[in-house]
Amino acid sequence: MNAGTASAINAYTLIVMGIWGYVATNAPTSFIPVVIGVLLLTMNNGVRLDNKVQAHIAVLLTLLVGFALMKPLRGNIAEGDTMGIVRVGAMILTSVFAMIFFIKSFMSARKSKKTS
Repeated sequence: MNAGTASAINAYTLIVMGIWGYVATNAPTSFIPVVIGVLLLTMNNGVRLDNKVQAHIAVLLTLLVGFALMKPLRGNIAEGDTMGIVRVGAMILTSVFAMIFFIKSFMSARKSKKTS
């Protein structure tokens, strides 16, 4: 698996879980992960083709959404909303998953640059 695939999985998860969250709660803030997921998908081709600018923007969005979802997770835990915990937890996990592959990708690019 590469960073592009991991980012696409994260983007689709953000979109699906965000829409599910809106349907379940009618909270318009549920569309924030949806918008970020759409942005990640639009940059995914650039990430796959090793476009540095798009890859770094995708990393920044992934990192931001991962941290931003901590507050809704705490709220869902406090309310005892099991499905909310599952939705937000899935989005956080896929964001962490994508970040791991982005870091691996950047490390391998740097290593190949040094050997060239």
